Amino acid sequence: QVQLVQSGGGSVQAGGSLRLSCAASGFSGNLDLMAWFRQAPGKEREGVATIYTGDSTTFYADSVTGRFTISQDNGKNIVYLQMDSLKPEDTVTYYCAATERWTGIRSWDHVPMYKYWGQGTQVTVSS
Repeated sequence: QVQLVQSGGGSVQAGGSLRLSCAASGFSGNLDLMAWFRQAPGKEREGVATIYTGDSTTFYADSVTGRFTISQDNGKNIVYLQMDSLKPEDTVTYYCAATERWTGIRSWDHVPMYKYWGQGTQVTVSS
């Protein structure tokens, strides 16, 4: 059974940085995509960034491009989200997600494509 366990997050002032981690376990094959999503109360979950684990190709939402960086530690099956230049509007709950196969037909941020989800981590950015 695949498990995604998140750590990191917390509170920071605007302009500060935080790093989220997501450790994957319990899978026997590959996880093609590992991603970060975020969701505000009453709103749809939106993609933040994803990494194609095969060759470390990354994709980002326009709202975080240049500020957030997704990376992976293959040996430990961990994905990180380094968040710099944080803004108050980044204040939401962040979720790690993963899927075993990605054919490229669906967009990287297609929520139903992701089978596995972390428990969620709150990030709060104060102005």
